[in-house]
Amino acid sequence: MKKFFNEFKEFISKGNVLDMAVGVVIGAAFQGIIKSLVDDVIMPFISLITGGLDFSSMIIPLKEVPEGVELTATTLKEAGIPAFCYGNFISAVIYFLILAFVVFLLVKAVAKVRGFIPKKEEVKPEPTTKKCPYCCTEIDIKATRCPHCTSELSE
Repeated sequence: MKKFFNEFKEFISKGNVLDMAVGVVIGAAFQGIIKSLVDDVIMPFISLITGGLDFSSMIIPLKEVPEGVELTATTLKEAGIPAFCYGNFISAVIYFLILAFVVFLLVKAVAKVRGFIPKKEEVKPEPTTKKCPYCCTEIDIKATRCPHCTSELSE
């Protein structure tokens, strides 16, 4: 049992675990920013483009809704009526895609700053000429005889 706690203590004191903990805390705070961006900025524009379509109102009640009960996720839940809230799912997918894109951009920027992304090496084109070993004139790579000094090329 003592060995187990020593291993746990060693694991928890490693730098990677602390970095991960900081990342989780910052990620949770960042999640709130992205959620607000989606709910308060992007979804209204999507609603404007789609002619006033509100994704949160996209609900299919799975039971008959009594008179006077409003068709919203909250009121249906309070009334005990199960509902398929596919609009919330669409919002969650949009939220996820935006969050994934922003995280991708952050990781790419940090990696570039740290120099982890190697620069693409230039692909050198295959040579089309070579030098004659006798007269040092540049000739076609397929030549078997130098056109300047008429030497036979063994290469």
